[in-house]
Amino acid sequence: MLDSAKLHEECGVFGVYSNDPALDVAVATYYGLFALQHRGQESCGIFVSDRGVPAGHRAKGLVNDVFTKDILAGLGRGDKAVGHVRYGAAGASSSRNVQPMHVNHSNGSLVVAHNGNITNAGELRRDFEMQGCIFHSTSDVEVVAYAITRERIQCGSIEEAVATAMKSLEGAFSIVMMSSRKLIAVRDPLGFRPLCLGMIDDSYIVASESCALDAVGAKFVRDVLPGEIIIIDANGLRSITDSCDPARKKHMCVFEYIYFARPDSVIDGNSVHISRENAGKILAMEYPVCADVVIGVPDSGLDAAVGYSKQSGIPYAIGLIKNKYIGRTFIQNTQSERAHSVRIKLNPVPSVIKGKRVIVVEDSIVRGTTFHHLVGLLREAGAAEIHIMSASPPYKYPCYFGTDVKTRESLIANQHESFEKIAEAIGADSIGFLPIAELRKLVRPKQGICTSCFTGEYPVRIPTEPIRSKYEEKLES
Repeated sequence: MLDSAKLHEECGVFGVYSNDPALDVAVATYYGLFALQHRGQESCGIFVSDRGVPAGHRAKGLVNDVFTKDILAGLGRGDKAVGHVRYGAAGASSSRNVQPMHVNHSNGSLVVAHNGNITNAGELRRDFEMQGCIFHSTSDVEVVAYAITRERIQCGSIEEAVATAMKSLEGAFSIVMMSSRKLIAVRDPLGFRPLCLGMIDDSYIVASESCALDAVGAKFVRDVLPGEIIIIDANGLRSITDSCDPARKKHMCVFEYIYFARPDSVIDGNSVHISRENAGKILAMEYPVCADVVIGVPDSGLDAAVGYSKQSGIPYAIGLIKNKYIGRTFIQNTQSERAHSVRIKLNPVPSVIKGKRVIVVEDSIVRGTTFHHLVGLLREAGAAEIHIMSASPPYKYPCYFGTDVKTRESLIANQHESFEKIAEAIGADSIGFLPIAELRKLVRPKQGICTSCFTGEYPVRIPTEPIRSKYEEKLES
């Protein structure tokens, strides 16, 4: 995804319960988070439980910057750990919002890491505050922690508390948490966000994506079911499926396949790489163009570009080189800074571009505020024609389930009355978008996906107030 002012991914969670003293759970979590770094580059954290006592470190920054060898060693050699990488879809960019969150209560302690967006978090927070609760962050995860600990004081077990608390949470959530004796994983009943289970010998791993299992040498076992609660302790693994309803339509975020996830991950039985390649093939059938070369915008546009090339027969080439040392969060504030950032992040390959009719495949075009700068770079490199292909439909509506799009006015598809006008605005010869009707071909035939950002049809009740609440405004002032 080129546009630094476009979508930002939500978060990544990772947990390990070890039955092998030789397995260093802190190091395993470090490598798991490293594999999930694409899901959040704002901050990260790891907590390790040693004989029921948690020790952790969390800070703003990338995983390999935040965790030195000495810091990892200082976390101890416990039997379980929870880790998190964050991009703040809801909650200000503040060190107070770094996860995992650790809370103490009368029955023990709880460490919580959350991916998604609780759409009724504002209502729950106000209720807790009226009961005397004091909040130290603006993140959803603190609301989740309060909801669980409130129930834990009254329930006989942490899993019973989690099951009860889940009934009050609305929206998207995949959560990994750790009590003194147990590792628990939860996925919301509609399955908005991914969560999977793996094993290293007799030890268990839970992670946002299967690529994190691969990174630590774990074998993929299965995806956590929508609505399922998994409990892992000294007695092994068991699950609570009371909130699992096979007849209820699921709503996995389609952007996991379009952009968020790594192409080497498999989510709910679907290869992310194949999903993106199929999107490119569909684009080639919907928007045939006489051209000389197909290129992709690194990195998430590459798979779809390969698919377009395969279907159309137009040669694929590497036409843009990405600076690998600049992450997705390289954001500038002014238009001139954004234009310069495009030059820093991407550089055309003149021998591929010059004199050619070029098809440029991108995963999506959301705000489009820097895309015309890329088109300008390709013109400077000598492109004779530039045809832009988006491997997703026009993005028209705010997302309330884990991304940072809050208003319709900022979306380029709402600023222009036709595709031709959008192409004109960014300086391209033409532009094509994946048809909404074709989205379901990216996943298994019976799998439900959330397409509300394209259609405005939301599967659950949406917030009645902006995600950026008065609490964030006070924190940032």
